[in-house]
Amino acid sequence: MLKTYATAHGSGDDAIIWIDLDHPTDAERARAQQLVGAPMPTRESLSEIEASSRLRARDGVLFMSMPTIIHAPDGGPMVVPVGFVLSQHRLVTVRFGPLHAADLLAQRFATPGETPTCSLEAFVSLCEAVVDVLADILEQTAAALKAISASLFRGENPEGRAAIRANRMIRSQLRELGRLGDKASEARDALLGIGRVSDYACEATASWADGAFEARMRTLRQDVASLDDYQVHLEEKVQFLLDAMVGLIGMAQNDIFKFLTIVSIAGIPPTVVVGVYGMNFHFMPELAWPWGYPFGLLLVALSVLIPLAWFKWRGWF
Repeated sequence: MLKTYATAHGSGDDAIIWIDLDHPTDAERARAQQLVGAPMPTRESLSEIEASSRLRARDGVLFMSMPTIIHAPDGGPMVVPVGFVLSQHRLVTVRFGPLHAADLLAQRFATPGETPTCSLEAFVSLCEAVVDVLADILEQTAAALKAISASLFRGENPEGRAAIRANRMIRSQLRELGRLGDKASEARDALLGIGRVSDYACEATASWADGAFEARMRTLRQDVASLDDYQVHLEEKVQFLLDAMVGLIGMAQNDIFKFLTIVSIAGIPPTVVVGVYGMNFHFMPELAWPWGYPFGLLLVALSVLIPLAWFKWRGWF
């Protein structure tokens, strides 16, 4: 799909300053190449990770690419490449998935008084929209991590069936934490990409538009740096919560093993009593005693209750 956006003043191809290519066909790529006078990158070239492939210039035209986050069909985050072809007259975006920042920029072109006046302004506005989207993603991730942290550390200590339900909830939260960790990691890739693109464009376009957008570019770089620091903080929090969850699961397992150990130990004395009275000797004093059977049952009960009472007194359960 090819969409063109023009300045508020002017008409025809000369007024076009932004060309948005979404899953472009060969004909659309050829049309964009005709308008810009430079070849359009393919998806394979946009997916390359070498810095020399992602950031380069030729004949005054900048070719840049970076990863960006989109929502996969299963609802999770997915990274796809997006490319920029920037000249002093036109900006071309080449993408292979929905890009919310592009939608935000398109709204500016449809709003009187907010239409960008040149390709560099459109590029800076698009980068600012990308940063805003990444900031929203990090804010959502932080809010979800805060909710998980509150449920782990601020709730009451569950017991009995509530403890079983709590353990199931922790396993569910562990999967959610993994998804949040993936989202934070994908956001870091996107932040690194937009950071490299903004740094490169800031240096390469210093003489464009008489430096009119230098302050915005500098602010953009500062925002990227601050978001990168915040993302590192989120990764540390994800790791902390992961360690805490693993520790809680280990404690729950230890409680189970402790319970089984107490039961097995408490079962030894009655086994000894029953084993003694189960021996086939002809002369046993209790054999002809009318109260022998109740006496044996009483010994079995006491042999269970006395160890359990001692374990309880020691605070083992």
